[in-house]
This record gives sequence, C-alpha cells and structure tokens, in this order.
Amino acid sequence: MPDTPIIGQGSHVSHRVLLLALAALAFAAAAANAQRAPAYGSSGDTRAALASALQERAAAEARSERLDAEAERAQDAATRSARQTAALAARIQQAEAGVAAARARIAIVEGQRTRLREELGIEQRPLVRLTAALQQFSRRPVALSVLRPGEVQDVVYLRAVLHNAVPQVQASTQGLRARIARADALRREAAATASALQSEEATLGTRRRELAEVETRQRLAARAAGREASREAERALALAEEVRDLDGLVDELDRAAALRRRLAALPGPRPRPGAPGSAASGSAEPAVDVTPAPDATAAVGAPSPYILPVTGRTLTGFGAPQAAGLSRGITLAPLAGAQVVAPAAGRVAFAGPYRGYGRIVIIEHPGGWTSLVTGLARTDVAVGQQLVGGAPLGVAGPRQPSVTVELRRDGEAVNPVRFLS
Repeated sequence: MPDTPIIGQGSHVSHRVLLLALAALAFAAAAANAQRAPAYGSSGDTRAALASALQERAAAEARSERLDAEAERAQDAATRSARQTAALAARIQQAEAGVAAARARIAIVEGQRTRLREELGIEQRPLVRLTAALQQFSRRPVALSVLRPGEVQDVVYLRAVLHNAVPQVQASTQGLRARIARADALRREAAATASALQSEEATLGTRRRELAEVETRQRLAARAAGREASREAERALALAEEVRDLDGLVDELDRAAALRRRLAALPGPRPRPGAPGSAASGSAEPAVDVTPAPDATAAVGAPSPYILPVTGRTLTGFGAPQAAGLSRGITLAPLAGAQVVAPAAGRVAFAGPYRGYGRIVIIEHPGGWTSLVTGLARTDVAVGQQLVGGAPLGVAGPRQPSVTVELRRDGEAVNPVRFLS
C-alpha cells in the first residue's frame, strides 16, 4: 500500500476538521457580542408575543386607513382634524407593534443561537482532540521513523487505520458542518432583524414627532375657548380629592353624566305664536316628551368599535385574582412611552392624576357606558373634550409601564374583550 497518498489524505482531513472546530469557536465568540433581545418566559411565550404583535400591527394599520378615509369624507374642519389625529395615533401604535415584533424575532433567533452554541460546544471537544492528534502525526517525518527500530511497522499500521477512519471522520463531521452552516444563516437572520428593528424605531420616532406637532397646533387653537373646560376640569379635580377611592370617583362622574343626559332630553322653550290668536287655534306644534324611559339605555349597545388603548402583552386579564379582589379590567405591558388612545368615541369626564393610579382618563360613552384608563405618564386631553375612537389620550410611563382599561355599564364592570373589534 503506498504511503504518500494516505499521508496527504489524512493531512487534508485533519485540516478540514481543524477549520470546522475553529469556525465553531468563532461562531461562539461572535454570538457572545450579538444584540440581546428582551427576555421571555419560554420559546412558546416568545412566539405568542410575535404573533400578537403582528396581529396588533395589522389592526392598527387597518384602523389608520379607516380613519384617513373618514377624514377625507368629513365636511367640517373639526371632524377632519379629529380623524387625522386619531389616524396618526394609530400609525404610532402600528410602529410600536412593529418594534415589539422585531424584538420578539430577535429573541427567537437568539434562543436558536444559544441552543446551537451548546450543541457545538459538546461536539467540538472530541474533534479538537482528534485534530491535535492528526496534526501531530502528520508532522512526523518518515525518515525519523525509519531510523528508530520498530517504528516503521507502527507507522504503516497507524496510516492504515487512518485510511479506514477518514470516511468515519467525514461522516461524523457532517452534522457539525450542517450546524455551522445553520449558525451562519442565523447570524445573517439576526443582522437582518436588527436592521428591521432599527428601521421600525426610526419610523416610530418620526410619527411621534408628527403627532406632537399636530397636538401643539390644536392646543394653541383651543386655548382661547378653554375657559369653560378649565372650570369643569377644576370641579373634576376637586371631586377626585373628596371621594374615597377610584370606584367612588367613577360613580360620581356617572351620576353627573346621567344628570346631563336628562337635562339634554328636556324639551326646549316653545316658540311664540306667529300671530295673535294663533296659539288658541292650535297651529303651534305640541310639546313632545322626549324624556327617556327608565330602561331606554338598556337598548343601547356597547361602544363600537372598541379597541384596547395600547399595544402590548397582557399582564392581567379580566376577572383574574388579585390582592384587592378580582380584576375589573385588563392590564397591558406596552413599550416604554407607548401611545395610549381612546378605546371608543366619547366625552372626557376626567383627565389627570389620581392617587396610586398615575394619570387617568375617564371617558363617557353613550348609553351609560364608561371607560377608565389608568397608568398614563402624561395626558393630552381635557375634561369635556369630545373624542373619536382611537384619539390620542397620552403616553405610558418610561420604565416598565402598565396600562389598565376598564369598561363599565352603569357602574358595573364588563369584560371589554367581548366587544373588541
């Protein structure tokens, strides 16, 4: 059996194995510097978060398109401006959901890379030992073996063994080569996802600046007509100091809203007769009693469309056990500084700080329905302001924010998930 070809083949295989091992080590070092994604409970939670973020992004995009279309059809400037502002807020939430989706993708890729690093770490140990042995053997000159008695037979034997072992080495490294190729694909995927995240964050920043400019213009335009709203806001803040808890505040505001509805339903002043004696002739229209029946509001359905005020994962569902009892709403964990919007159209009954809940907004909807949104870091609405569904209310906190929404009907908590659109 000729010796030289065997030596060349063994040396070639040993170099290939060495390169594979070094590639595995390089992959581990590069992965150590990779961008870290937010931690999730499990891979299932991460994939669920990704699916939820993609769904929220599609819903926000559809909402922004619907609001843009409504703005184009609006006849008056106020309605058009309100729809355009709500559309901007929807596009901000679309970008926020895109950021959340990109972060979830990064977490998935990082999880796969971590598992691959562990597998490579286990497989590279015997290969490194084999590589060292092959390198040491390939560097021994044949002449040195001839000068030492008994070594020629050992060399021939070892080379024969090596010749038979080459196919086995190639087969055993096939899986490793596939994993290294997968590692390279994951590296490219991680880079693409990081680029997508950077793009989504840039888009989010641009849309937030656009909304801030629009809100500044609207605030300046409304400042001249804000005296009555200021007085009502002062009354609401004074009421918040008097009541014992948040439920008491909502109940008091509900009673005030019911009183306004009854006053609005009263008939207006009857017009004077057009000519003397015309009233006696019965030409004037009779007064119509438009006071609603006691159960008239029962026929009015829930506010629709109804949406969650922020995009984010659910921390607490409706009816979940808590220290103070069962949850009366839904608590969400959005991005830091996330845009908070009105769940549905209505009138702002309260907007401001409330003890233990951060800044809150209470919105009255037709038919005795009320939405309560808590956990805001800033509010951008005023008491008495009429809102369209999706109008910006403010923003969430800067660090690990949580936003809670409650939907109530005549003071009773209702699960808002039943009415989400």
